Amino acid sequence: MALTKERKEEIINKFKIHEGDTGSPEVQIALLTERLNELGDHFQKHDKDHHSRRGLLKIVGKRRRLLDYLKKKDMARYQRILEALNLRR
Repeated sequence: MALTKERKEEIINKFKIHEGDTGSPEVQIALLTERLNELGDHFQKHDKDHHSRRGLLKIVGKRRRLLDYLKKKDMARYQRILEALNLRR
């Protein structure tokens, strides 16, 4: 299920760097993490849904690339996003 408009705005407001920011790596990573959490719940009920599992793997890869980019660009921002989202690394 897609994120509701209100939830998406809430995430963007929490992680934005400046006013009108919707595309910074932090915002993108936070939105992808929220989608991954929802898909995790989906797979607990529907463990044989292999088509959605492929989408999950694509989202994980995209988030991984964004995290690698952020780590290379600015280590302090990378550490902040890991702590804020409780991601292991």
